[in-house]
Amino acid sequence: MKKTILYTIFSLFVASACTQKNYPQYTVLPEGYEFPNNDTLSVVTWNVEHFVDEYDNPYISNDMENKPKNVEKKVDLLANMLRKINADVVVLEEFENRNLAMKIAKEKLGDLGYKFFTCSTSDNWYMNVVVMSKLPLGATTTYHTIYGDLVNYTDSLGRKETQNTTNARMITTEVRAKKDFVFHLTGVHLKAGRSKRDVAMRKGQMDLLRIQADRILLADKNAKIVMVGDFNSTPDSEELQHLLKGTTNSTMIDPLANTSLFSHPSDNPKWRIDHILMNKSMSKYLVANSVHVPNYLDKNDCRALSDHLPLVARFVIK
Repeated sequence: MKKTILYTIFSLFVASACTQKNYPQYTVLPEGYEFPNNDTLSVVTWNVEHFVDEYDNPYISNDMENKPKNVEKKVDLLANMLRKINADVVVLEEFENRNLAMKIAKEKLGDLGYKFFTCSTSDNWYMNVVVMSKLPLGATTTYHTIYGDLVNYTDSLGRKETQNTTNARMITTEVRAKKDFVFHLTGVHLKAGRSKRDVAMRKGQMDLLRIQADRILLADKNAKIVMVGDFNSTPDSEELQHLLKGTTNSTMIDPLANTSLFSHPSDNPKWRIDHILMNKSMSKYLVANSVHVPNYLDKNDCRALSDHLPLVARFVIK
């Protein structure tokens, strides 16, 4: 009986501790690092379409990676755009790896202060999600080992499926904007395609993201969450609405809902499958009307670099 009472008290204590605002954080910063003295931070997400370096990865068999074209031109165009955008946190989709981001940051953007990098990479594909940041990054979660459902889908024989083939293209990391301002950033490049199976796969991936958001909120009910990237889903699509409704705690907000801001295709934007979403705790920090599609390139350079345009949001952190 005593053990049962003690266990119950301990469980209540843990549950209470996990929902406090000041839950344990990583507190060690790189030696000599000081947070920028800024009142806002910006996040950019960009699908940069088959962006690879000049080196062949022998474990990946694909001509676009084995024998890439116009690498130097694409690097220069990307660096020029990122310099003008000058975001604090950059999320790149269809980008080969962390090492390439580090190289570009060092050789082309060295004065901007991108010092922190993380990524999720596939074992046998070259289009990955990479995060580079001026702000320290914390614990990172990848999803390539997790299987997900194909929601409400069966094949022609009525069989259910599971998949993890494209889950490597999702990543969640903590961003420390200030000592007392941490948010959870998820970057994605969800399954492409318009078939029923593709939609079901995207819904399954979104369920994984919702579960992760719920886990974060279980530890801290006031946690700030941002999801960005190429969702391969239009604003009114059934799969994006599947994600937005979330659960009671993890409902996500689309600040561009009911707007006509387009980011694809880059040389003649007609629709938007790129999104910056956030939960209620993060949305109150969003600078009004700050979500936009920047473009400093002409049509030819736009298309030479990517079929997408970037999407940027700014948040108050004071």
